[in-house]
Amino acid sequence: MTDSAASLRNRKTRETERTLRRVARRLTVERGLHGFTVDEACAEAGVSRRTFFNYFASKENAVLGVAVRTDHHDLDEAFVAGDGPLMEALVELLVARWERTGLEPHEIGEVIRAAKREPRLIAHAFELMDEAIRDDIRLVERRQGWAAGDLRAEMAVKVLGPIVQPSLEEFFEGDTPPDLRTLAHRRLDAARTAFAL
Repeated sequence: MTDSAASLRNRKTRETERTLRRVARRLTVERGLHGFTVDEACAEAGVSRRTFFNYFASKENAVLGVAVRTDHHDLDEAFVAGDGPLMEALVELLVARWERTGLEPHEIGEVIRAAKREPRLIAHAFELMDEAIRDDIRLVERRQGWAAGDLRAEMAVKVLGPIVQPSLEEFFEGDTPPDLRTLAHRRLDAARTAFAL
């Protein structure tokens, strides 16, 4: 496959994913998750049911923008193989994953509107976050050579949440904020100062 053909295919893939997210969110806001079927969302997006499930495991995941195709394996393995300071590496891993999602700033408002209409989306998002935290703890254990269940791995991952979440909020609230990496590292530096007290 030529570079231009691969580029066109990647653009088409991203556009299909964006369309499915947008349709699922709008229908959720209008009707709730039980108020429409996957087939109705597919008809509106102009894709088949099979295509939908190639992109998203469920309507909930489509609304939240959690795609099946998102593969972080290369990022995870680079993190495990790294040898720099752990917390900086974790920030870099989370920022790189975020950048790979392709979510655009205006989409956060769409997700919030859908979650207000369908509060169980929040519970689903927390389930996905809990799973991601468990996975990241295992990655830290592997990187550091620590035994399973080492509390240091859990603390490293869980301390990062209060650093990354407000960084994301600032990133999406500002008209032209610094990039997410800068915001997250700024908070990591502040956390280091606070913990040194």
